[in-house]
Amino acid sequence: MDNDCYKKLWIHCPICGGKTRVKITEITVLLNFPLFCPKCKKETVVDIVKLKMTVKK
Repeated sequence: MDNDCYKKLWIHCPICGGKTRVKITEITVLLNFPLFCPKCKKETVVDIVKLKMTVKK
């Protein structure tokens, strides 16, 4: 599969807005993903489907 044709974005922390170390494309699907922010040092569980992020509680 050729991923060069997909738009690539960095995920930003839902708490502080800082850039994390995770990059996604338009076809990336993350469910119950533990997203760690190196800036605020917090971990948040998120779902990401079609570049839309939902924060889990």
